[in-house]
Amino acid sequence: MKNFLVLASFAALLATSNSAAVVKRDDIDYEELEHFWSYGRSEPVYPSPQISGVDDWAEALTKAKALVDQMTDEEKNNVTYGYAVTTTGCSGVSGSVPRLNFPGLCLQDAGNGVRGTDMVNSYPAGLHVGASWNKALAYDRSLHMGGEFRNKGVNVALGPVTGPVGKIARGGRNWEGFSNDPYLSGALTGETIRGLQESVIACVKHLVAYEQEATRNPQFGLIWPTHNQSISSNVDDRTMHELYMWPFQDAIKAGAGSVMCSYNRINNSYACENSKVINGLLKEELAFQGFVVSDWDAQHSGVASAESGLDLAMPDSVFWANGTLVEAVNNGTMAQSRLDDMATRIVAAWYKLAEIEDPGFGIPYDLTQAHDLVDARDPASADTILQGAVEGHVLLKNKDNALPLKKPKALGLYGYDATAAARNFLTGGQVPLWAFGLQNTLTYSNGTDIDVGKIWSMFLSSYDPTQSGPDVALNGTYFVGTGSGSNTPSYIDAPYDAFVRQAKQDGTWLSWNFADPDPEVNGGNDACVVFINDASSEGWDRATLRDKYSDELVKNVASKCSNTIVVVHNAGIRIVDSWIDHENVTALVFAHLPGQDSGQALIDVLYGNQSPSGRLPYTVAKTESDYGNLLSPVYPEGTVDLYYPQDNFTEGLYIDYKHFLKYNITPRYEFGYGLTYTTFDYANISITKQNADTSQFPLEATIVQGGNPHLWEVVATVTCDVTNSGNVTAAEVAQLYVEIPNGPGRVLRGFDKISIGPGETQTFVFDLTRRDLSTWDVENQNWALQQGDYPIYVGKSVLDIQLTGTLSI
Repeated sequence: MKNFLVLASFAALLATSNSAAVVKRDDIDYEELEHFWSYGRSEPVYPSPQISGVDDWAEALTKAKALVDQMTDEEKNNVTYGYAVTTTGCSGVSGSVPRLNFPGLCLQDAGNGVRGTDMVNSYPAGLHVGASWNKALAYDRSLHMGGEFRNKGVNVALGPVTGPVGKIARGGRNWEGFSNDPYLSGALTGETIRGLQESVIACVKHLVAYEQEATRNPQFGLIWPTHNQSISSNVDDRTMHELYMWPFQDAIKAGAGSVMCSYNRINNSYACENSKVINGLLKEELAFQGFVVSDWDAQHSGVASAESGLDLAMPDSVFWANGTLVEAVNNGTMAQSRLDDMATRIVAAWYKLAEIEDPGFGIPYDLTQAHDLVDARDPASADTILQGAVEGHVLLKNKDNALPLKKPKALGLYGYDATAAARNFLTGGQVPLWAFGLQNTLTYSNGTDIDVGKIWSMFLSSYDPTQSGPDVALNGTYFVGTGSGSNTPSYIDAPYDAFVRQAKQDGTWLSWNFADPDPEVNGGNDACVVFINDASSEGWDRATLRDKYSDELVKNVASKCSNTIVVVHNAGIRIVDSWIDHENVTALVFAHLPGQDSGQALIDVLYGNQSPSGRLPYTVAKTESDYGNLLSPVYPEGTVDLYYPQDNFTEGLYIDYKHFLKYNITPRYEFGYGLTYTTFDYANISITKQNADTSQFPLEATIVQGGNPHLWEVVATVTCDVTNSGNVTAAEVAQLYVEIPNGPGRVLRGFDKISIGPGETQTFVFDLTRRDLSTWDVENQNWALQQGDYPIYVGKSVLDIQLTGTLSI
């Protein structure tokens, strides 16, 4: 968004340059070819449902109606779109009604903190929170983050991300979301919504099936004289409900005040004018009470998008500006009630969640000019920022108890990811881009200059000793991904900084080399720590899940050091097959994207101040080919696809671990996997049916936020005991999986994280709701509880099952 649009456009240009030459084709009849369409091919659902005031929205609705009733139609129209010209640094500003003291909204990019401003914190990124498997931590993080947005005058925090889900392993924005699993993602999304909305309006995004960056936007001039449309995500009804809409349902149940529609098309209709998705699934089926806002420049029509349920166009609107909607009402093209509902939804969310008199007051338009410093930070957030950073680290290998480190006498540090970049950028999203090497100042030992002129190759390939690439951030530690989901931190506590502090305390002699691909190694080292990363960004998808330069660096150090510990700051899945079985690689930590407290968090894990407690929120394969057609984004092929690129989601529900289970593929590290410094024993599984209705379909009821309230009734409760049989206090993440009759196999349906002392036993409790045990019935358009036996699995990961049982319905 905003500053990132230039980058996204450039990435699109690069993709275009690789796809086809800009020439007129003799084999195409340009007169008959349908170059553009407004309505697409998705099933229409009209009229757009109006806000009803269900649950706790009644008071806000009453206030909003009273205010909107006083507005002229021109003022209502003005409220429904943004203004690109603003005196603040807000990512977007909606229209105001000064006459009635409605100041409009400041919408600001979120992700790991308030973007585009100073005096804020950088929290762990979404993927890092997903790796923590900690619902309480997700709430606490968003609670403090929401307070910072409020303290800066922000009405709408543009997050959390629950789409992309992560269907494509190389997807560029997977790091912004929590997990490739809809249940884990939905649980953390719900807690994030609740935390943020203690202070501001949360905007859950991106609706829906937005799974790749390639061709996410129309590309003008791809074939003269026309252009191609955005990628169409073609999703069947059952997959839409059970996979892609699942976490959105959790967000709406949590009371989300806003939803952002995405860039892609859905079944050939643009997401922001897809009436089936917005009117049908979101506003009718889930009784969404807030407003739907477009992603920046994702609106492609005027009345069509309004009638399809879009309420607010950003960052401005050529389609709704200058009284266009007033004219549509006056000539009968659009109903008066639709314009009223658009304005009412926006104002109701403002009253309920973020009534701020001076939107954007703490976000200067130009940070390089003199301005008042508005400090949004609360000292009370410090523990959450650090603990969140700690808990997202996942220990994947620990041969011969190489970790935790115990006051080593001599320690070697290697790799480009150990130190902070030499500068940051005030606007936030460009920090990791500079770390890629765009500053043209570094020269590596083989004479390779990281040159701005190589930016083209950076978008299209990985790095090796003779070529720059985007898949590693060569000039600084990677603490957050790139794009509108990143921000500028208060500071960066880099790994090297933290190791220096620890070395002073322990009397450790440090040696380091952060530049050479084949560094010298002190033969007396007790251990060697290699720091590499794996970068990802909005605007383009990853070229690979490995990196040649980084892999060679690890192998070079391991060939000289018998106790080599690898730390990867990864923005997603990282293939490690080229060195993980090396006899001298004794430990591996996926450190993900921990935010500003990266270094201290890593020290806490590596030195045993805390036992590692992260678990993988995705599956790591042995080789990229194991992901099959889930590896890479879809690129247009052939005449029709070139104009209207299509991604047929033929894999259905079988993404990530369900794909691996279906095809009997053994992963390197399975979903839910992670080691600790102790051992846990599971016992005493109990499965108890509750006194709930178990008929096939839920009883009819007034639809509330999230759908039929009977979907949330507890049908059964599963309990088990977990004992810490080691001698270190550690947190265990117990995971419950279910095989639903007529379902896609084993699916996550419960998890909890509890700290357990040595010799202690804790009881884990998992409530299974009607929705948890149902599948979507396409014919009856309802959630159907299946009759039969449900195998129940409780364990440490999707493959490491400790206890089993059966629930019969």
